[in-house]
Amino acid sequence: MEQGVSSIWAFLHLILVFSYFHYVTPNAEGDALNALKSSLADPNGVLQSWDPTLVNPCTWFHVTCNSENSVTRVDLGNANLTGQLVTQLGQLPNLQYLELYSNNISGTVPYELGNLTNLVSLDLYLNNLSGPIPDTLGKLQKLRFLRLNNNTLSGEIPNSLTGITTLQVLDLSYNHLHGNVPTNGSFSMFTPISFNGNNLKMPAVTPTGPISPPSSHSVANSATGAIAGGVAAGAALLFAAPAIALAWWRRRKPQEHFFDVPAEEDPEVHLGQLKRFSLRELQVATDNFSHKNILGRGGFGKVYKGRLADGSLVAVKRLKEERTQGGELQFQTEVEMISMAVHRNLLRLRGFCMTPTERLLVYPYMANGSVASCLRERSETHPPLDWDIRKRIALGAARGLAYLHDHCDPKIIHRDVKAANILLDEVYEAVVGDFGLAKLMDYKDTHVTTAVRGTIGHIAPEYLSTGKSSEKTDVFGYGVMLLELITGQRAFDLARLANDDDVMLLDWVKGLLKEKKLETLVDGDLQGNYIDAEVEQLIQVALLCTQSSPMERPKMSEVVRMLEGDGLAERWEEWQKEEMFRQEANLPHPNNGEWVVDSTSNLRPDELSGPR
Repeated sequence: MEQGVSSIWAFLHLILVFSYFHYVTPNAEGDALNALKSSLADPNGVLQSWDPTLVNPCTWFHVTCNSENSVTRVDLGNANLTGQLVTQLGQLPNLQYLELYSNNISGTVPYELGNLTNLVSLDLYLNNLSGPIPDTLGKLQKLRFLRLNNNTLSGEIPNSLTGITTLQVLDLSYNHLHGNVPTNGSFSMFTPISFNGNNLKMPAVTPTGPISPPSSHSVANSATGAIAGGVAAGAALLFAAPAIALAWWRRRKPQEHFFDVPAEEDPEVHLGQLKRFSLRELQVATDNFSHKNILGRGGFGKVYKGRLADGSLVAVKRLKEERTQGGELQFQTEVEMISMAVHRNLLRLRGFCMTPTERLLVYPYMANGSVASCLRERSETHPPLDWDIRKRIALGAARGLAYLHDHCDPKIIHRDVKAANILLDEVYEAVVGDFGLAKLMDYKDTHVTTAVRGTIGHIAPEYLSTGKSSEKTDVFGYGVMLLELITGQRAFDLARLANDDDVMLLDWVKGLLKEKKLETLVDGDLQGNYIDAEVEQLIQVALLCTQSSPMERPKMSEVVRMLEGDGLAERWEEWQKEEMFRQEANLPHPNNGEWVVDSTSNLRPDELSGPR
């Protein structure tokens, strides 16, 4: 009998323990976030939904949770918050992204942030934080992005940070730091651009050869400069004739031919945080640009899979447009501009290569290809993208584009947003690729280009008619990409004519919505495993983004908020009222699809991309 009672008590104890972890853990995380809310002044009401009476913080705006209802992301960048950070932030054990950049937060960086061992990105830049950088951050062994720039942090750089082997992006610039910049561990890959605007002592640069021209980040004496200048001038004269001959030969031969020119003298030269690869390195990595290594073809050129000497996989984009005399410096400037756009939802430029005949860009390899390939070119062994992943892709791509539009100076307009340019990493996180390349390829122009760059079905009407692009052309392309995610179909598909359907995806979706055929609209690969209300919400966002008038489309930052659950219902209701008013007043309302088809009836789809 006593044994039976003991078993019952043991069972009840297990239930109590399970209940504690099931209910108290979300409370503990909610308490931590409420402590942060209490410590911050919020003039714009961004934290209005953070209700301390709710058990689970996963329902709050700007908070993302995993399937176990544990907080994984806090996005409060550019929210006009003031006040201080709190030690309770260290009580979010599964937090991966802490985004508090571009506010007016003061005080110190809590040492307790070192407890966030799952943290991937810590962005506290553009605030008024002071005091030392906590050495406990060295415990963050999954950290890839650490940006503390533009604060008033003081003291020395903790040596513990050099032990973060996963660190890809580091920016400690424009603080009040002093002492020596560490040179060991992960810090060996970072250049002075990561430490500018401090009182730091940079390590001496050791020349790699007997005579080497001074780089932009080293200072040589006048005698060495004179010798290097003489050597450089002599080298320029020595190689002028072969370079001219190669350029003439390239004009005569098809661009498919690859010319093996000598590699750069120093393959370890860096431009900012970019490595300047030698041509030989990339030849070896891609098996001499073998056809079997082609990952894709686009308007800018072919992309090859490669493996570098250190074993890492890369994607090498071989730009197909010919170089012109005197464009090297401008090309480097544009490349560095693109490299400064660093965000978890943007494809990071790892390096570049320039020779008299070739220009190549080197990116990290994306294990899961593009959204387009996952939707329409997957093998039978790969499962289709499930609904939760598609929602994550929609939000991630929106965040990446919002960063390009609102946080880059000058702002970057993509001009070719589509499923094929949204890439997926090993955990299916959306990464926007090919951004800035339209500007890069126009580096010779001294005027605003009017060549339409894009893909039919994704091009906004005003861009097609005038050649003038803005961030709202990206919003239109994003809206069409959302429809690709939902339907699994191409933006422009002549095959739909066989069923007497619209070739333009936008018109096809509108027709099915008018007939209330939601189940026909959603990708059949989902096999009904989706939530109707969420599909409707994503379609609403897509239709708001693809309105005929660019002025009526939301900004990408507004799209992000709508996808996070903030403001979509109000915006949709307002749009519907305007539509009803137009219909009652019999006002003209141009149709996107018909307008685009009429304007491109004499063009093949690939002609719209122009000479990129």
